[in-house]
Amino acid sequence: MSVLVVGISHNSAPVSVLERVALDAPGVQKLLTDAATCEHVTEAAVVSTCNRVEVYAEVDRFHGSVESLSRLLVERTGESAESMVPHLYVHYDDGAVAHLFRVAAGLDSMAVGEGQILGQARDALRLGQEVGSVGPALNSLFQQALRVGKRARAETGIDRVAPTLVTAGLDRADASSTTGEAVRGKYVVVVGAGAMAGLATATVSRLGAAHISVVNRSPERARRLATEHGGVAVALADLADELTRADVVITCTGATGVLITRDMVARAREGLDRPLALVDVALPHDVEPSVGELPGVTLTGLAELAGTLAGSDAGREVAEVRRIVSEEVTAFLAARRQASVTPTVVALRSMATSVVDAEMARLEARLPGLDDHARAEVRHAVRRVADKLLHEPTVRVKALANEQGAVSYERALAELFALDPEAVEAVTRPSAVGEAPAP
Repeated sequence: MSVLVVGISHNSAPVSVLERVALDAPGVQKLLTDAATCEHVTEAAVVSTCNRVEVYAEVDRFHGSVESLSRLLVERTGESAESMVPHLYVHYDDGAVAHLFRVAAGLDSMAVGEGQILGQARDALRLGQEVGSVGPALNSLFQQALRVGKRARAETGIDRVAPTLVTAGLDRADASSTTGEAVRGKYVVVVGAGAMAGLATATVSRLGAAHISVVNRSPERARRLATEHGGVAVALADLADELTRADVVITCTGATGVLITRDMVARAREGLDRPLALVDVALPHDVEPSVGELPGVTLTGLAELAGTLAGSDAGREVAEVRRIVSEEVTAFLAARRQASVTPTVVALRSMATSVVDAEMARLEARLPGLDDHARAEVRHAVRRVADKLLHEPTVRVKALANEQGAVSYERALAELFALDPEAVEAVTRPSAVGEAPAP
């Protein structure tokens, strides 16, 4: 059995596509139920946020499972497979473990380090437990992912990286003043309504912006974010008008293609002499790069910010979280591989015990006058011989389980000792990889 994840997120698809695959609570439960009943799937969980939908599954076959789970995601969009499949991504086994740990740690979020994803991963685990689609494999995986996410935030300042990205952009946009002065008393336009837009809106509100407009193609999402920070929701169709009034524009939509063109800004700037600062923290970029060539206009994008953050505290926090995730992935996979040989080792020792018991019964039948003390000594000696003979093979097979390669040492052990496959399958160790009660 292996873990598979099939998903779509802001890293693989534009917002327009994500909006078509977005799920409400009943939709998440339906997707989970459908995934759990797919052929080759034994366990399933669904992580659903405004920026991602991912199906995690324990599977016994790769290709058939990928096709089935991909079809489920495509069907929810009402689009053709040809147009949707390029936006899907697949991670398998070790890669699936690493992906979930990165997600939980906040490294894969649109707003790096945001903490909401931890609650969303916890919700995915809890729903899977409630409907019975999560078993030992996904339970231990999600439990450990939640611990990794908590550790990343406890040991680093990763949760401060996304706000740092916004403030660094504002600093570069107006190098002649402090961040607060660049925003205080200004007309600020935030384009987008996702996690990064939420952080941007909160940041400029805290820094004293005189006016905040939240522009988004979804009026409801724009309204919710604007209301939370005392701003005004604006339709995407009115963005050009907002540019005529703006002092600062922060864009973070992740849409395909530019939203703010050179011509749009040039027309908005006609007859104006006040400066305009644009901070584009979207990926891909929302603002046409040549906008920064216009008189009085400053454009700061992720390319400029990457160098600033690389040597900054924020860059160091991201690097440290990556180190933590790598360490945790290695430890989890090592524990899982060792746990995978446990049934074979237990079956081998059970076979040895059976052989000892059978030989002792034969000995007692041939020597009925053997006293209790002698019988106990003989039994003890025979068991010690069996234990010593099995000690090195069992120690070695656990160590070799961590080595990558084509050889399955536990399978070789089972073949060499002619172990009953059904006896091996009957041995279960659900806590072998650190399984714990649901948080």
